[in-house]
Amino acid sequence: MDKKVILSIIFQTMPVKTSPGAGLREQKRSATQRRIADAAARLAVEQGVAATTVDSIAAAAGVGRATFFRYFDSKELAVATGFSDAGAWVLAGVIADVDPGLGPLDAIRAAYGVLGENFDSQRQLFLEQAQLSRSSAAMFAWTLYLYGDWEIAIAEAVASRFTDLAPDDPRPRMLGALTMAAARLACDIWVADDGRGDLPALIQHHLKGLT
Repeated sequence: MDKKVILSIIFQTMPVKTSPGAGLREQKRSATQRRIADAAARLAVEQGVAATTVDSIAAAAGVGRATFFRYFDSKELAVATGFSDAGAWVLAGVIADVDPGLGPLDAIRAAYGVLGENFDSQRQLFLEQAQLSRSSAAMFAWTLYLYGDWEIAIAEAVASRFTDLAPDDPRPRMLGALTMAAARLACDIWVADDGRGDLPALIQHHLKGLT
């Protein structure tokens, strides 16, 4: 399936994240932020990050330039947020869909295996995203901040696979954090080689270190 179609499906079905008990105003703010980030990611896929502008993102999201800057300091941060939100949502969904008999870590490995099946056809897109996240200290810091959402998404997806989970058990969130650390280290190696290597294989290699 074409990557634009895939992202279109993702963005149309992703739930809007809000804090538990959030009021109507906070829900509207979250929805606006999501709409801007989604538009930024869509445009980046269609025409590349360099050709994507704040004005084009704002127009696609149906907001003004001033509103854009109330939510994001730059187009790069908006693009990174859009891709991150979609990626975390997809990963959690794949983890939930793999063999229910697999344990938490094996389910994560299986999910990354599924996601890696179409890697070659989207190699350039992944490389652009990875390079963007490392393009400045601010972008790298923002990326690490977004990893928290991935950790939570992974933790929620694998929690039911622990057979002896206790209230406030830290293991699901710890596994989420370790998974993201393994993925980041694998990506660091891949980007350092200008994206020529096999990123899915590198991630699987690093995930093996969690046993």
